[in-house]
Amino acid sequence: MKGKKTLSIRPQPDAAVPETVMVMAAGLGKRMRPLTATRPKPLVQVAGKTLIDHTFDHLRAAGVKRAVVNVHYLADQMEAHLRARVRDMEVLISDERERLLETGGGIVKAREMIGDKPFLCVNSDNLWIDGPIDAIRALAARWDDEKMDALLLLVPLARANCHRGMGDFRVDANGRITERRKPGRVAPFVYIGVQILSPRVIRDWPEGPFSTNLFWTRAMEAGRLYGVVHQGLWFDIGTPEAIGMAEAALADA
Repeated sequence: MKGKKTLSIRPQPDAAVPETVMVMAAGLGKRMRPLTATRPKPLVQVAGKTLIDHTFDHLRAAGVKRAVVNVHYLADQMEAHLRARVRDMEVLISDERERLLETGGGIVKAREMIGDKPFLCVNSDNLWIDGPIDAIRALAARWDDEKMDALLLLVPLARANCHRGMGDFRVDANGRITERRKPGRVAPFVYIGVQILSPRVIRDWPEGPFSTNLFWTRAMEAGRLYGVVHQGLWFDIGTPEAIGMAEAALADA
């Protein structure tokens, strides 16, 4: 789908970026052991900086004003780090110490803090480098509240650095996500942990932990799930080995 003008977005400078972001920081980071034996995964360093600090750098650059951060594993460390490092943005903590709720359950628990406007949702164990355009501003420029319930940042599978999966979605010429990857098949696009969600899709949820996949499926069935292709670099920092690979690639960039 390379070259489709609907997927290569040139955002307007005055695109309204959501003021609030939900930062997912509660995971156990099991695949990152032994590095996560004594620290939460978002505090693992890549290129001399923690993953969550990389994330907040992007949020600041895009003009995000307010962050809701969920915590569970080694939550005291995470809260102390945020107090020490994030002083220029309002930060609210959604406490999941008693029970890890996964991505969907985490959003539901934090919904009152998130508010009633479209919001960013970002995985804090993500590492991306902006290309010619700011990735968050690209999402904001593409967002259309009248026809979208969710807008996901994607990369082509061929550019998914350190990623071992087979892709996540198929996307049509208008940027609408039409299909999930089928078992045993390859899908051309990978979701990279950055999205805009409308609060209206957060409804009729199950009790306890569940995945954001529930909201995506609902949006896709209604024809309201869309994607934007990231024009820069992305690294799937899922294992200790991926850190060295990412740092080597960044050194050559």
